Amino acid sequence: MTVYIYAITAGDHPLRLDGLEGVGEPAGTLRTLNARSLKAVVSDAPIELRAKRRDLIAHQSVLERLLEDGSALPMRFGLVAPDDQAVVTALDDNTDGYTEGLQQIEGCVEYNLKVARDEEDLLREIVKESDEVRRLNDLTLQDPGSHDDKVALGELIAHEIQLRHDSAGQEVVNTVAPAAVRHVAGQPTKEHFLNVSFLVERKKANAFTQVVQDEAERRGTGYDLQLHGPLPPYSFV
Repeated sequence: MTVYIYAITAGDHPLRLDGLEGVGEPAGTLRTLNARSLKAVVSDAPIELRAKRRDLIAHQSVLERLLEDGSALPMRFGLVAPDDQAVVTALDDNTDGYTEGLQQIEGCVEYNLKVARDEEDLLREIVKESDEVRRLNDLTLQDPGSHDDKVALGELIAHEIQLRHDSAGQEVVNTVAPAAVRHVAGQPTKEHFLNVSFLVERKKANAFTQVVQDEAERRGTGYDLQLHGPLPPYSFV
């Protein structure tokens, strides 16, 4: 039967799985597979697996419990293997890589930070600071039918928006990154110009979140800083 994989741990991880249930309906029974120096937490994979809320919570709960007691390489939701032996073989064949990964995230959790900018606030700033934007804007008001001026104004505003997003994003990262072990940039979203994940020592999590809060207060209401965590360190596996 196919096997659903939750995480990989070192061989000496305590693996407190009592009270937890696996994915599927009925819920799968959690168990461990032992390789030479690593272990994997698995359950039998359900015939049909979908990203239902109950299954997502089950997956996340296993990872959170494991991370309370030590390092664990979190697998993304939905990862399956053909059988137990395939998992054990993969652990043995990639022992060095998995061990290094466990060492890199030891004692750490992930926080994801997304930053958005109020559009009206940003446009007011651009108009205030750019003589050329004001000039083109005046021309379009004087001659609403001037296609070339409208295109030029739109292109200039888009350019100014990107410049300011890039600058603000780099400033935020430069301010927050020293409070973390590592960081990795993700793709911006439709609403957020900055999407970055930080690997943070669990014992320093409060200090890290305070740095983010201080940065949010410094930037004021024109910015929206959304911090999510602590999370399993998916971005650093």
